[in-house]
Amino acid sequence: MPLSPNTFANDPHALLLGLYHAAVQRALPLQNTAAHLPTSPKGRTLVLGAGKAGGAMAQAVEALWPQNAPLSGLVVTRYGHIPPRPAGLPVRIEVVEAAHPVPDAAGLQAAERILALAQGLNADDLVLCLISGGGSALLTLPAEGFSLEDKQSINRQLLNSGANIAEMNCVRKHLSRIKGGRLAAACAPARVVTLTISDVPGDDPSIIASGPTVPDASTCADAMAILQRYGIDVPDAVTQALRTGSWETPKPGSPVFDGHSLQMTATPQQSLEAAADAARAMGLNAYILSDEMEGESREVGKVHAALARAAAKGQGPFQKPCVILSGGETTVTIKPQPLGTARGRGGRAGEFCMGLAQALQGQAGVWALAADTDGIDGVEDNAGARLGPDTLSRAKALGLKLDIHLQRNDAYTFFAALGDLVVTGPTYTNVNDFRALLVV
Repeated sequence: MPLSPNTFANDPHALLLGLYHAAVQRALPLQNTAAHLPTSPKGRTLVLGAGKAGGAMAQAVEALWPQNAPLSGLVVTRYGHIPPRPAGLPVRIEVVEAAHPVPDAAGLQAAERILALAQGLNADDLVLCLISGGGSALLTLPAEGFSLEDKQSINRQLLNSGANIAEMNCVRKHLSRIKGGRLAAACAPARVVTLTISDVPGDDPSIIASGPTVPDASTCADAMAILQRYGIDVPDAVTQALRTGSWETPKPGSPVFDGHSLQMTATPQQSLEAAADAARAMGLNAYILSDEMEGESREVGKVHAALARAAAKGQGPFQKPCVILSGGETTVTIKPQPLGTARGRGGRAGEFCMGLAQALQGQAGVWALAADTDGIDGVEDNAGARLGPDTLSRAKALGLKLDIHLQRNDAYTFFAALGDLVVTGPTYTNVNDFRALLVV
């Protein structure tokens, strides 16, 4: 018997939030680490790592590693992203916190300590590196002659420029003493096994957290071109170092990576598939557009709106009732504001939802949720936002003007006034953007 559209319209927001949680659950470290752990070495096992999932990855290793085998190390994660410790689980790996997305002194100190721990290892030792998204900012160790303040300035400019994650991390690798394969080089002659959770389109391990343990095919010239393309202001010393190639990274084929291995423990596609399975179990058709969506968040929202409107009208390739899912990493180019005007608040997910709402124009039968799988949209306290057919009418009743909020990149204020922020708190993992549109 066919299902009525009302079956899914009774509480569409709860349904979409449930799909988000299914996606997050698939990416939790304790769910996906055991199959990828190496055997204990003859020597010591040192755990080093960085990323928003770092605290949960460290706890997973502590829980799964043989209790009679030596284990120690240091991992850095974002402030507030250390998960509650299970009762009875002994602390074997130190976890510290630092700032994201703009690095701070705590991240610098953690990176210095991690690089120091990598010294003096031998061929019988194992270095288990736990890498996840966010590690680029958390594992900050500026190149010689380049200050933390300079790196903070460049980071802020890149974040506001509209550069994509591959471009930003190309620059970050070449301005660092630990990224772009340099951590792996420092661990020699020990064997390095990297466990990584992907948060980047295409799952390229050299981009995740700027690839501290893997070869880097990009060059100083590439980094210089990106800085020029986006008009990033850098000190003369940086320009000189990049032009001469003196800050070049270890390349594919370098012997420093001999015997090393990498295991991808969770990916955006796997999480989207988990959400799709959950939707199908409820009788919905489920369609995954891609786990590699990039571009301006608001424009990506408009593309999704066109697909949803077609489905709502019984047109196009998607048959309702359905869920349309996508992932990836969109960007937000921060627009200059008039002097004296406060800058807006919000992140990629909220900006996507504003572009989506603008293009949907209150389309009946369409609800949506967009949220970052780490639980934080940009630097705010929300994971993202949600919307439905009544979003624009409710906004109008409150005197909210969507066009003005879009102009100011002010998604947080817009959706907070509507009570439509999605707030989950840190999830302790990170497989990047999650978007779900319900069409009935």
